[in-house]
Amino acid sequence: SYFGDKSSCVENTSTLNLTSSSSLRGLSSACAGKPPLSSSRSVCRNHTPLMGYSVTSSSAVSSHTAASVIVAVVEGRGLARGEVGIASIDLKSPEVILSQFADNTTYAKVLHSDFHEYINLPCAWVSAYLKHNAFSVLSVPVAVKRKCEYDFLSAPLGSVVFRWHYSTFIKDCFFPRYYCLAAAAALLKYVEFIQNSVYAPKSLKVRFQGSEKTAMIDSSSAQNLELVINNRDSRNGHTLFGVLNYTKTPGGSRRLRSNILEPLVDAETINMRLDCVQELLQDEELFFGLQAVISKFLDTEQLLSVLVQIPKQDTVKTAESKITNLIYLKHTLELVEPLKAALRSCNTPLLKAYYNSLEDTRFGIILEKITTVINDDTRYTKGCLSMRTQKCYAVKPNINEFLDIARRTYTEIVDDIAGMIAQLAEKYNLPMKTSFSSARGFFIQMNADCSALPNGQLPSEFTKITKMKNTYSFTSSDLIKMNERCHESLREIYHMTYLIVCKLLNEIYEHIHCLYKLSDIVSMLDMLLSFAHACTLSDYVRPEFTDTLAIKQGWHPILEKIAVEKPVSNNTYLAEGNNFVIITGPNMSGKSTYLKQIALCQIMAQIGSYVPAEYCSFRIAEQIFTRIGMDDDIETNASTFMKEMKEVLNI
Repeated sequence: SYFGDKSSCVENTSTLNLTSSSSLRGLSSACAGKPPLSSSRSVCRNHTPLMGYSVTSSSAVSSHTAASVIVAVVEGRGLARGEVGIASIDLKSPEVILSQFADNTTYAKVLHSDFHEYINLPCAWVSAYLKHNAFSVLSVPVAVKRKCEYDFLSAPLGSVVFRWHYSTFIKDCFFPRYYCLAAAAALLKYVEFIQNSVYAPKSLKVRFQGSEKTAMIDSSSAQNLELVINNRDSRNGHTLFGVLNYTKTPGGSRRLRSNILEPLVDAETINMRLDCVQELLQDEELFFGLQAVISKFLDTEQLLSVLVQIPKQDTVKTAESKITNLIYLKHTLELVEPLKAALRSCNTPLLKAYYNSLEDTRFGIILEKITTVINDDTRYTKGCLSMRTQKCYAVKPNINEFLDIARRTYTEIVDDIAGMIAQLAEKYNLPMKTSFSSARGFFIQMNADCSALPNGQLPSEFTKITKMKNTYSFTSSDLIKMNERCHESLREIYHMTYLIVCKLLNEIYEHIHCLYKLSDIVSMLDMLLSFAHACTLSDYVRPEFTDTLAIKQGWHPILEKIAVEKPVSNNTYLAEGNNFVIITGPNMSGKSTYLKQIALCQIMAQIGSYVPAEYCSFRIAEQIFTRIGMDDDIETNASTFMKEMKEVLNI
């Protein structure tokens, strides 16, 4: 079993490795310094349980989009050679994705699978004895004991952490696929012992994902077409993702990115999405009503991930996190009814299906259980002090007497701090006010010019003075002591509240499966709304799917965003008898732009978006390749010609 652990801005189903050369150098150094987990390695006729991993972090990625994904890969041997099982989990999204498929000797499916972003690393990092099999693309082989897999596979279903929802589906879908279950066993052991994360029983969502339902786009094509990253500046939004991304939630943004990298190949599913976009464009009330509700949702996937994890140690930080996330859960569940109301008048089958899913009684059951313990007016608010107040008074009074006493003590300390600062302001005749930050706690802030201060300085009893323009921030020894008392009181409150919250969560776990459905619905609706929004800003048209590729007056969607004037439109026609076209023209005439334009329009059509053209008809493409660019690669010792030949060989 191989593990790849890489921090990157990805959604669970994203596929392409867009790592730059500098990033690969960082990965190499990270891999070289990490010791193996175990030196033991057993050999079996069925498969080779070896493991490799790499770890990087990206400080530039925002907290709500950064993902930490761990992937386990198992390969068959003997008669089962070429059979590959893959299991992955995102530590910020409590969903295990299983995949198993037969691959060829070049392992093209593994390299272009949903998981290859985390395992596609240079061959030079691998031991020599692995260079001829599937895992030559991984780094630092490390063994996992086979006992982990056998213990997992022989365990009764009720004792594992997966939430098995349909017993017949399990029998037909999972059990014949031994290798993906073996990968899942090693994956969960790794998460438990290396990542120190234990999941509650029957809490993880399990999804089997084949490789047949999406189109394959290799990493160089994604880079050349600038699907999610701009080649000149990775921070700007001049990409296909930037053109279409008007999502309001982190989950919607991740789903959009994933779909761009993995377009659909099922015409029926694509047309269902297009029907939804069409209805959203025609019904303004539905569009704005849904957008208003969707924008209030938080990151539901990350919320679920924190809720279902059972911490090994109960600390103040874990207690505070659980309380915060229970408030987020209450906020999320309160949005179910407004979302249902917005979808009530919809007509398309997909939106109707989402409306029916939201009628699940478990949403009401969970919210009812929460409201028996949590105050009705407790809700998610912005600002660290107001959120801290929400957490302190989240639990209803008279449930725990000691908690009520601790909260009264905390209130008295906060009142004393405000009173002390008011006395200091009166004593020195200065416009002082109480301020708060998560790092400093309570401190004193004052807007005043230096000339207003005696001798141009603050009184000597004030310490830790900082100044920004005419704003002074400072504290005093008495205020520091009162802050410490405040923190002690908070620790007691959080501990007692945490015990109540844990008891409540144990009652909720059996109903938690409905929240996974809610997360999927919100992210999909957000993406469809984003498609509709993009259509309102330009003259896009609904694509058709036939046996002919025909685009009338189509233009480049990214170029339209950059250019001051609308780009020159072009026609495209490909059919059975006319299936190969050579484009000629002078330098700077737009040959490459024209070629990229066709690929981008094809991808937009296959993800369910409207297309920049007057009319367009597409054939479903199962693979999209490009060979663009004249760069060499010093790291792999490849000249311009060698790099071109390698890319053509892959095609």
